[in-house]
Amino acid sequence: MEEELTDMLLEAAGRTNTGGRNRPPPSSRRHQKSSYSDDGSDSRDADSDDDRGYSGRKLSGSQVALKKGLDPPERDDDRSNRREGVDNGDAYGERRGKSERVDEDERVVRRERRRRDELEDDAGRDDRRQRKLKDDDERDDKKESRKSESQVVDDDDDERDDRRKRRRRHEGEDGDVKDDRKESSRRNVDEKDDRKERSRRNVDERDDRKERSRRNVDERDDRMERSRRNVDERDDRKERRRQEDDDEKVPNRREDEHRYKGRVDRYNDGREGDRKERRRDVEREKRVDDKHEKDKNRKANAQEDGALKAGEEDSKVQKQDVNLNMDTSKLGRSGGVYIPPFKLARMMKEVQDKSSVEYQRMTWDALRKSINGLVNKVNAANLKNIIPELFAENLIRGRGLFCRSCMKSQMASPGFTDVFAALVAVVNTKFPEVGDLLLRRIILQLQRAYKRNDKPQLLAAVKFIAHLVNQQIVHELIALELLTVLLEKPTDDSVEVAVGFVTECGSMLQDLCPRGLHGIFERFRGILHEGEIDKRVQFLIESLFALRKAKFQGYPAVRPELDLVEQEDQLTHEVSLSDTIDPEITLDIFKPDPNFLENERKYEELKKAILGEESEEEGESDAESEDEDEDDESDEEDEEQMKIKDETETNLINLRRTIYLTIMSSVDFEEAGHKLLKIKLEPGQEMELCIMLLECCSQERTYLRYYGLLGQRFCMINRIHQENFEKCFVQQYSMIHRLETNKLRNVAKFFAHLLGTDALPWHVLAYIRLTEEDTTSSSRIFIKILFQELSEHLGIRLLNERLNDPNMQDSFDSIFPKDNPKNTRFAINFFTSIGLGGITENLREYLKNMPRLIMQQQKPVSESDESGSSSDSGSSGSESESSSSSSEESDSESDDKRKKRRRRR
Repeated sequence: MEEELTDMLLEAAGRTNTGGRNRPPPSSRRHQKSSYSDDGSDSRDADSDDDRGYSGRKLSGSQVALKKGLDPPERDDDRSNRREGVDNGDAYGERRGKSERVDEDERVVRRERRRRDELEDDAGRDDRRQRKLKDDDERDDKKESRKSESQVVDDDDDERDDRRKRRRRHEGEDGDVKDDRKESSRRNVDEKDDRKERSRRNVDERDDRKERSRRNVDERDDRMERSRRNVDERDDRKERRRQEDDDEKVPNRREDEHRYKGRVDRYNDGREGDRKERRRDVEREKRVDDKHEKDKNRKANAQEDGALKAGEEDSKVQKQDVNLNMDTSKLGRSGGVYIPPFKLARMMKEVQDKSSVEYQRMTWDALRKSINGLVNKVNAANLKNIIPELFAENLIRGRGLFCRSCMKSQMASPGFTDVFAALVAVVNTKFPEVGDLLLRRIILQLQRAYKRNDKPQLLAAVKFIAHLVNQQIVHELIALELLTVLLEKPTDDSVEVAVGFVTECGSMLQDLCPRGLHGIFERFRGILHEGEIDKRVQFLIESLFALRKAKFQGYPAVRPELDLVEQEDQLTHEVSLSDTIDPEITLDIFKPDPNFLENERKYEELKKAILGEESEEEGESDAESEDEDEDDESDEEDEEQMKIKDETETNLINLRRTIYLTIMSSVDFEEAGHKLLKIKLEPGQEMELCIMLLECCSQERTYLRYYGLLGQRFCMINRIHQENFEKCFVQQYSMIHRLETNKLRNVAKFFAHLLGTDALPWHVLAYIRLTEEDTTSSSRIFIKILFQELSEHLGIRLLNERLNDPNMQDSFDSIFPKDNPKNTRFAINFFTSIGLGGITENLREYLKNMPRLIMQQQKPVSESDESGSSSDSGSSGSESESSSSSSEESDSESDDKRKKRRRRR
């Protein structure tokens, strides 16, 4: 009964276990052997079948508890059976064996169960670990993707959906899975809390940032308020200083007013003295005229008496002569009554006696008018035409008239002083007495103006002397003496006059006597440091120092169109300012010349020598041809006048603006090239296009390939643009030290693009000389960026092939110098430092073989002519060469080995 009960329980347990979800794993070897053994006992077979059925299923918790509940009664039954065992000995032994077998089977089942539970626990742990890793990955992804509160909300929705899906998937799982889900839900809840906490922290951080920004704004406002207060305080201080200065300047102004009044009084006194002197001159001239008139009257009376005695036939002629003499006697020094030129010419023709005083006076008036007219109409354009006409007049007789006319014209128009000085320079080469007379009169005028404080007249005289120094008519010592006098007791006016004088002739003094000019500038510096002169005059001195630093640019000694006299032909005069000067005023007044005709004849011969004998004949023939050519010349002059030359460069500025706007408004380089080619450029303006393209490229923050493609397009279209870009390369490299680093980089990349695309010939690299002395930091940066861009564009192999082209070696010798080992090492180190050591292989080999080449060059070229010792010397020389070459090769190999060892270390 007990056995049947146990079998029924086991079968019931097996049936309940058959509905389990898990399938039985394969049984152990022990069970397999027992199930396939051939013992022949039915009970063993039944037990084995039961074991197979029982052990093949996973027992639930209730089944295991039921089995455990059945174990104690069986043991009690065994004990009771033992007590009855005497009677039932054989049956008890069988039951006992069966019970032991059942116990063993149960133990095996329990062990199997424990193993399965452990495996399931391990599998569950692995699943949990994988889930944890997945959850961690999801958390990281969510942390990265979560940037705002709205994203957090979306992630929460996604996680809820994921949780719902997970719940649906794991509805049929065991309790452990449920625990895991609960744990994950708890974690999710914790993550939500963490997220909320983070969002709160972010909000707090934002509030903190806003608060900081507000504080910064407040601090800026405070700083601005402080700066405004400081500016106001500075203005108040300046205002106080100005008021104090004004208070201090009041007595100074009074002193200046007193000084000014004294100067005005002195000036008025000087003018009064000048007036008195003029009156005296006029009175002298009147006296001289009266004397002449008396002489004329006496001669006229004598002629009248002779005419009355001669007879009635000559009375008419004598009367005409008397009338003529009476008319001319009425003419004063300045000509008196105006006589038209045609009437004067007719009167001169009617005069028969060419040596008479009346004829001489008429020729004197004509000479005066002619010289005044020629001097008044001279300028830089017609100077070469005026000089022959001036030499046609008797300058020896009218030298006083010429000097007076030049001085008056220069006083009236100081801007033409250099023209008058050039005119005097030409006249001085033929008539030195004219230049000497003019110099003496100008110095006398300067002395009078300086004594009378006549500033306009003093400025005019000083400017005239300066340009005479430039033409080397006046010696430079007079200029230095004049500057010494002006700066001995400096006043505002004297210093201003001295500054103007140095400005006009400083360039010539710098060449003729630099030491003297240096002393004058030292005196100027001392006056400037003293600070006793007016601010305006101090600024004039400072501007003079700046002009000297610029080598008097804009104030040349002699303009090219006025440089008419060779330096060897010029005669220089020297007159001291302290000497007594005779102005020879009588030369300005008419005086009868007893040898008038002879002097006129001599001057005619001199004029022919100066102007040439054919001058008169050519003048007559030219007079006829001039009438015919006047119309053509007038038309040509009108056409030339109609041609307007634009000195403001307005058209050039408009062209540059058009090019700039076209480049900046285009979408791509093809559109820009098409628009720029439509612009009509005058010959010579192609360079402006290249310059503007390069300027636009350099102004960008980073290099744009747009400019390189546009420049490549222009170089491919027209060779003129290619030549212009080559000029731009040379110009930019020469001024590369003036560019900023950003502009330098853009320019280098632009030219690298043109070289890499063969739009620009590679011989432009000949302008670069890569040595330590010939390069600067800016030029080395330019070369570095240029070659790095070329290596990126072409590749190091193709770049090396280009640089090793035998046809282009002349252009690359300056980049890879071989003239000096120092320069060669510098080039190798430079390219190695910028990562382009591969292109210096040939240069390294040359440097390696350089000692051998030097030794070969140092060997004597001439060979000994002695025949006896030629063979011995040849063999010994070959042995020595072989030994030296082998020693050099061994040395080079040892050097290479040492370098390799160092690199390995």
